[in-house]
Amino acid sequence: MARIAGIDIPREKRVLVSLTYIYGIGLPTSKKILEECKISEDTRVKDLTEDEVNAIRQQVDSIKVEGDVRREESLNIKRLMEIGAYRGIRHRRGLPVRGQRSKTNARTRKGPRRTMANKKK
Repeated sequence: MARIAGIDIPREKRVLVSLTYIYGIGLPTSKKILEECKISEDTRVKDLTEDEVNAIRQQVDSIKVEGDVRREESLNIKRLMEIGAYRGIRHRRGLPVRGQRSKTNARTRKGPRRTMANKKK
């Protein structure tokens, strides 16, 4: 396995797809990295030379990935909660943030159903 940005990327997959295993890199960014390094998208990770891996590493180091992206994301959510924005309140209460209905169908965000004891009378 090649180790890039602290992540072991899979050896058997194409480089294009393998780079997406790094948090903060999607397909478009992966294509851009390979284009700048002049590496074919169809190349498998196991077929890369050491120089090519180092070139990819340098490109990835110039982008915000992994911990930096996660930290920035959590700080953005924390900021929304502190200023009392609607989205921040939804985050604090553990409800859907992006306008979905919550009377029904919000089980993923709200968690398992809580039933009331002795409801029948």
